Amino acid sequence: MHIAVALLVGTVSALLTFLKLCFFMRAVLSFLPVDEQNPITRFTALVTEPVIVPVRALCDRFGWFQNSVLDVPFFIAFLVISAISMFV
Repeated sequence: MHIAVALLVGTVSALLTFLKLCFFMRAVLSFLPVDEQNPITRFTALVTEPVIVPVRALCDRFGWFQNSVLDVPFFIAFLVISAISMFV
C-alpha cells in the first residue's frame, strides 16, 4: 500500500513539475518573435490552456482584470499549480 501511495505521489509531482515547466516555456515564448504555428508554441498552449481556461472564465464571469494589460488568469493558474505542488 505504501509503495502505491509513493508511486502516485511521485507521478503527480512529476506531472505538476512538467506543467510548471510548460507554463514557464509559454511565458518565455510570449516575449519572443515566434510563430504561433511553431510546434513548441502549439504544444505549450495545448498543455496549459486546459488549466488557464477555467480561471479565465471565472475572471470573466465576475468582471475581474478586464482592462489589465497582463494575462492575470495565466498567473493565477500558475500560482495555483505551484501551491498544489508544494503540498504533494
